Amino acid sequence: MMLDRIYADYAWEQTAALLAIDSPSGFTDNAAAWVRDAFAALGFAAHLTVKGGVLVDLGGEDESDGLLLEAHTDTLGAMVAQIKGNGRLKLTGLGGMSPNNAETENVRIHTRGGRILEGTCQLVNASVHVNKDYGSAGRSWDTLEIVPDEDVTSADDTRKLGIEVGDIVCFDPRTRKTESGYLKSRFLDDKLSVGILLGFAKYLADNHITPARRTYVHVTVYEEVGHGGSASVPAGITEAISVDMGCVGEGLQCTERQVSICAKDSGGPYSYAVVGKLIDEAKKTGADYAVDVYPYYGSDVEATLHSGVDIRHGLIGAGVYASHGYERSHMDGVYNTLKVLCGYLNV
Repeated sequence: MMLDRIYADYAWEQTAALLAIDSPSGFTDNAAAWVRDAFAALGFAAHLTVKGGVLVDLGGEDESDGLLLEAHTDTLGAMVAQIKGNGRLKLTGLGGMSPNNAETENVRIHTRGGRILEGTCQLVNASVHVNKDYGSAGRSWDTLEIVPDEDVTSADDTRKLGIEVGDIVCFDPRTRKTESGYLKSRFLDDKLSVGILLGFAKYLADNHITPARRTYVHVTVYEEVGHGGSASVPAGITEAISVDMGCVGEGLQCTERQVSICAKDSGGPYSYAVVGKLIDEAKKTGADYAVDVYPYYGSDVEATLHSGVDIRHGLIGAGVYASHGYERSHMDGVYNTLKVLCGYLNV
């Protein structure tokens, strides 16, 4: 059956909605509940795991050769590490958030009391007309600070707003889709893949398709800190495929308009058999693809392997440029990833 592009459009619509929900690692309850409800609305059994992720059963008859598709809805972000004497906030990063990419971004500060306050991440002494060292100053969590958009001049002022150490700081994703089909946002890694898996689930539901092999989706919530996929593997799983961002950059073949198939990352090689089958299915379905080695990358499926399960593993994803920064992909990359998923499951 020819895959209609409406499922790529649906995948982006769901991605955009999910991107609007703040969810750095450790602060994912709202996003996980949204993901659970989105899969349930398509008619699939979905529940929250104890750890806070979402496990979805897409059905399938052969329970002895199950497939687990993994993506993650946790993102980069920051946490309040100190309330400074002038009322501003020192941060500690969550996940691989780079201070170089955080400067001048608008943020939302989530207090434990339920307030959401706005602010901006700035270099300390950020006025060029005052600070002669502005251009040469190193950017780190020690030299950046959050300036709350409130009238605060002391630590007491800030605490009266309900802000305390340990509060979560979320960066504005600045999500947009261009007329030429490019998708730009923070945190496409990996909410774009969650959207793709929702597009795949909608394709199954609309066409009343049940996969031959039992298939599950696990949307994890601690991938960015290394242990997202280390639990909640259903019985009978023999393969796990991480659907995560495909790397785009110098020395790699993939573009934002392709689906990337990862042969090896910093954790080692992926299953030769799984990678080979993914390549075969990309060719059969006419998906525009590239095979690459990612030099600085880890995935949910590696955490799954480290948990001790006896499975084969692979990784695919739409190409994403400027990873962990202001990221960019394309609708064609979404569509090509969906093609490979359909081919791999023969649906």
